[in-house]
Amino acid sequence: MQLFKKNANKIKIMALGGLNEVGKNMTVVEYKDEIIVIDAGLSFPDDDMLGVDIVIPDVTYLIKNKDKIKGIFITHGHEDHIGALPYILKKINVPVYGTKLSIGLIQVKLKEHKMNNVKLNVVTPRQIIKMGNMDVEFIKNNHSIPDACSIAVHTDQGIIFHTGDFKIDLTPIDGEVMDMHRICELSKKGVLLMLADSTNAERPGSTLSEKTVGAGLDDLFRKAMNNRIIVATFASNIHRLQQIINTAEKFNRKVAVSGRSMINVVNVASELGYLDIPENMLIDLNDLGRYEDNEVVLITTGSQGEPMSALARMASSEHKKVEIKNGDLIIISAHPIPGNEKLISKVVNCLFEKGAEVVYDDSDIHVSGHAKQEELKLLHRLVRPKFFMPAHGEYRMLKKHAELAEELGMPSQNIFVNKTGDVLEIDRNSAKVVGTVPTGNVLVDGLGVGDVGNIVLRDRKHLSEDGLMIVVVTISKEDGKVLAGPDIISRGFVYVRESEDLMDGAKNVIKDVLRECEDRNIKEWAYLKNNIKENLKEYLYQRTKRNPMILPIIMEV
Repeated sequence: MQLFKKNANKIKIMALGGLNEVGKNMTVVEYKDEIIVIDAGLSFPDDDMLGVDIVIPDVTYLIKNKDKIKGIFITHGHEDHIGALPYILKKINVPVYGTKLSIGLIQVKLKEHKMNNVKLNVVTPRQIIKMGNMDVEFIKNNHSIPDACSIAVHTDQGIIFHTGDFKIDLTPIDGEVMDMHRICELSKKGVLLMLADSTNAERPGSTLSEKTVGAGLDDLFRKAMNNRIIVATFASNIHRLQQIINTAEKFNRKVAVSGRSMINVVNVASELGYLDIPENMLIDLNDLGRYEDNEVVLITTGSQGEPMSALARMASSEHKKVEIKNGDLIIISAHPIPGNEKLISKVVNCLFEKGAEVVYDDSDIHVSGHAKQEELKLLHRLVRPKFFMPAHGEYRMLKKHAELAEELGMPSQNIFVNKTGDVLEIDRNSAKVVGTVPTGNVLVDGLGVGDVGNIVLRDRKHLSEDGLMIVVVTISKEDGKVLAGPDIISRGFVYVRESEDLMDGAKNVIKDVLRECEDRNIKEWAYLKNNIKENLKEYLYQRTKRNPMILPIIMEV
């Protein structure tokens, strides 16, 4: 790791997450001994992160410089932008700034973590928060959640413009269009650096308006006039929830909600006025059975096939209140996140087996919340930044976005496809990567934060692939003779009762090791354990071509 030499007259930009990955978004802007942080998101574990619940950014650099941090500024309320806040705020208690809905969702998260000492500040678009050497402005944009904003950081070196997640939707559900006027005003002042969403940089054309989903829902509801309808979508996609509610009202159906995150979002969004739910339309899940199938719509979590989600539990007949039955229409209103295809396929198959009709991966019932190439080109033309850093995306997305900027005429030396932890040092005349800061993944497993590392994951992988064998031996403290054992316990390796010959052979190998140590009067536990492991490992591999984890336990009496 190469540390950078600080220059007080230059702005430092570093991503602690969100580059070469989708999720875990966190960007740091440092200038004249002041730091602001944009977003604090989580990501979900990869397949090889066995047992891990979520992944959050490594904030070692922020902890070391916490006295300089003026606040955390949230672009919008998606988990990949706010999910890490409770864990980070326990280490760095600084003010948090965001729009009304974002703060409302953050409050729910902090309440779950029993945190009530965080200073939360509600801001409105075009509001400028003065920090000292940096002023932070929120600018309205469009995304798949209301109240999403871009952020402009004003400094005497120039403006740093961070798009946040966005698309250009000229007919948004809430009527609040992206504030192009303000973006053009910033462009006239001169934008020094733009960091821009790259999620859909590979995709040509423009992203469809969220409003187009309404027509697709209408068609499906009309075809299922006599059936129960269950719609799975992202809990935080409030515009989608509003359209489902609107369609349900049109077809005289009541709405029930399933899934903890979905219930939380519906409660917060309706209380704050972001969801318009007609009076007496929302019913309790327990009352679902009181209505005919053609009188209800169930909105649920599980659009990504998550094993513990409400839809997955319905598919496997493990949901306590909802049982899938023949004729149900299941609408999965979301595209699979890369890596989730198998999970979704498993859930869809189970639903079909139960006699349900499933509509999934259908462009009529889902549109992206991220800008495609034509929208990105338009934003580049409007902002006209001097320097550009693609953000929010895997490497191929960042690279494609960089190529897009170059096609529009930006010099390649002004474009920076950085990695997480890279420090971009910039002023009004120059920009270059000058080093790195500590970064990486912090794994959250249950209540443990950061206590699961590469060694623990390696052991879990070993256990999952080859199983475990425990060897228990009791020896005399006085003369080192074997008093009991060896006893062998096998878990995930072989079934002992059906592998007696193998177990007898393993015991003989262990007895030979113990006999040798006894003859040589060796009483060191470390030597005993190591010899048992090595000899038993060789024997088991010869017999089975497998390498279980071997744990010798030596007891002295």
